[in-house]
Amino acid sequence: MKDVDDLSMFAPSGPPPIPEEFEKLRHMEAFSEAMFNRIVSIQEKEHAAWDETKPFAARIKDIPLHALIFSNPDRDPAEFATTIAPFYPLRGEMQQIAHCARQVAENPVICDLHAGNGFVGSLLAQESVNVTGVRDPSAKPNQIANFYDAERYTMKEQAVEAIDFSFDVAFSAWMPGGKNLTPEIIKHKPKLIVFIHTDHTDEKNELPQTGTPEAFTELPENYALIAGWSITRPKDCLHEVWEELTPSIEEVRHIKIYADTPWHDIDLGEGLAPAEPYDWEKELDMMLTGLSAKAHLRNQGFPV
Repeated sequence: MKDVDDLSMFAPSGPPPIPEEFEKLRHMEAFSEAMFNRIVSIQEKEHAAWDETKPFAARIKDIPLHALIFSNPDRDPAEFATTIAPFYPLRGEMQQIAHCARQVAENPVICDLHAGNGFVGSLLAQESVNVTGVRDPSAKPNQIANFYDAERYTMKEQAVEAIDFSFDVAFSAWMPGGKNLTPEIIKHKPKLIVFIHTDHTDEKNELPQTGTPEAFTELPENYALIAGWSITRPKDCLHEVWEELTPSIEEVRHIKIYADTPWHDIDLGEGLAPAEPYDWEKELDMMLTGLSAKAHLRNQGFPV
C-alpha cells in the first residue's frame, strides 16, 4: 500500500474522513520500514529464528508474517520442506485448543503428529500443556530443521504408524499430502482429535496439500465434530498492501476439533479472555487493515 502516513487522500476535498478503524495507517511508513528490516533479517539468516542455541521465546520474537507465508528465497524445495511452518498460527486458536485439551484429562498429553521442526507444537506447549512431537525420519526436513522449545516440548523421531506411547489429544497439523493417517490416529483412541488442514491441491503433483478429503471427515461415529472454523489468507494479501512484496494465492485453512463420546459437551472456550497475540499477528492486523482501507476507497469510487 502506498504510504498513507499523512492520510491526505482522506482530506475534505477528497474522500470522506477516514473511519476510526483505519487510524493506525497513519503510522504505516515507520511500521513498513521496521517490517522490511525483519524480513531481511530472516532472509539473511541474521534473525534468532535460525539459532538453535537460543531460547524458544527469543527465536519467535519479531518473526515477520512474510516468513510464515513464504519460505526463504534460498530454500531448495527438492531438499527441504517450508523454512519455518506451512501456515501462520494464531495465539487465540492455540489458546482454545489447549483449553479444550485441559478438560479431557488432569494433565493431558498432546501428540503433535506431524511435528516437522516442532514450531507449531511448541506454540501449543506455551499454553501450559504437555506436547510430544513425532517426526517421521523419512519426511523432508524443514529448512530450519529444529525449532522447538526444549523446555516444554519433547521431540521423538518416529512415524505416526510407529507411535508407542499413550496420549489424550491428537494434534494433526498439516497431515502429509495424499495420505490418510486418521485410521492410525484412531487406533490410539484419543479423547480429542484436532485437525488443521487445507483443501488446496498442489498444482505440481495434483495431490491434496494436506491429507485426503476423507481423512478429516470420515471418523467413527463416536467422534463428533464439536468445533470448527476457517482462516482465509486473501489472494496477494501482502502484495496488495506493500507492492514490493510477492503475490500469493488465496489459501483457506480449516481447524476441526473432534471429541470422543464422553467429551462431546466440553466447554469450547469461546469466552476466553483475549491472549497477547504473536508478533506476526501485528503485521497480519496491519495487512488486513490496509486491505480494508483499499476496499473502502474503491467503494467510494477512488482508484487505488
